[in-house]
Amino acid sequence: MLGYHVPDPDEAMLISGGAVKGETPFRVIIGRGSWVIPFFRKVSYLSLAMFEAEIAERCVTKQAIQLDVRAVIAFKVANDTGSIVNAAQRFLSEQQNEMSVLTGRIFSGHLRSIIGSMTVEEIIRERQRLADEVLIASKVEMSNIGLSVDSFQIQSIDDSGLGYITALAAPHNAAIQRDAQIAEANASQRAAEAEQESLRRRAEYERETSLLKAQYQRDIDKAQAEADQAGPLAEAVALQEVLTAQAEQARKQAELRAEQLQAEVVKPAQAEAERVRILAEAEANRTRIQADAAASNNRIALDQLLIEQLPEIVERASRGLSGANLTVLNGPDGVSEIVNSMVGQGLTVFNSLQKALANDDDHSDRSGREVTP
Repeated sequence: MLGYHVPDPDEAMLISGGAVKGETPFRVIIGRGSWVIPFFRKVSYLSLAMFEAEIAERCVTKQAIQLDVRAVIAFKVANDTGSIVNAAQRFLSEQQNEMSVLTGRIFSGHLRSIIGSMTVEEIIRERQRLADEVLIASKVEMSNIGLSVDSFQIQSIDDSGLGYITALAAPHNAAIQRDAQIAEANASQRAAEAEQESLRRRAEYERETSLLKAQYQRDIDKAQAEADQAGPLAEAVALQEVLTAQAEQARKQAELRAEQLQAEVVKPAQAEAERVRILAEAEANRTRIQADAAASNNRIALDQLLIEQLPEIVERASRGLSGANLTVLNGPDGVSEIVNSMVGQGLTVFNSLQKALANDDDHSDRSGREVTP
């Protein structure tokens, strides 16, 4: 059938029936397609996928000890043209399933051969060396049939209950158990030491905690006692400060009241007393002058005497006022008013004396007339 054929990615397409370059009996195509002429060409496919083969073989060691060995082989058809041709000529079509059987037989034979040259101890200790030697020994035969081995793994080795492998493992197991016991004992000792250390630290912690609590309680009691003592003391200090403040306030009020009394009572009283004294002195002077005038019976001389005494009267009035603590509120005008007042008082005294003398004269005249025959 005329058509264009393409193999799967894990297949090799084999075209036979035509002329082929080289020594290969057919064309090998991988990863691409090709035109095929019917009747004159034939197309076949060879799998390049991975295959697996398991073996379970009873082998005899160098010591004549039987071992049951289980292993697994992973293999496939190699990718080069020569290997594909070799594999196709042996396993094409239905015979491809025979690759696993043949591979298992090849590896089983080499496995028995190599184990027969080794002791059990070597096999147990050097299992990977055994696998490598079997793989190397099988490589030539596998290559001849176009197969390549990806891996060979020994799964298990057993002496079929003979106990030899167990005996070999006994010293190691004993050492392991001994080491485990020693490790367990050391661990128990360390655990005990850790527990003792923990108990010791706990006791130390509790002791320090008790000391701290006791110290803390002492501090609290001391602070409470100081607070209890500080309460009355603070109240007493506060009360003393209040009393002091009240006393200071009373003193200031007393000073203020004294100043008010000085201004309102004492100074006016002093001024009034001075005024009374001045008037009394004026009255005394009037009496003296009146007596002198009566003696001389000269009115002109009396007036002249009063005029001469007027400055002295004013001076005495000014001296009296100078002793009084008076406050001048309006500056020079206030001073002028005070001076004018003093002069006015002098004139008032002078007029009073004149009137008094005049009255006395009239009275004297009337008296004289009454007594004159």
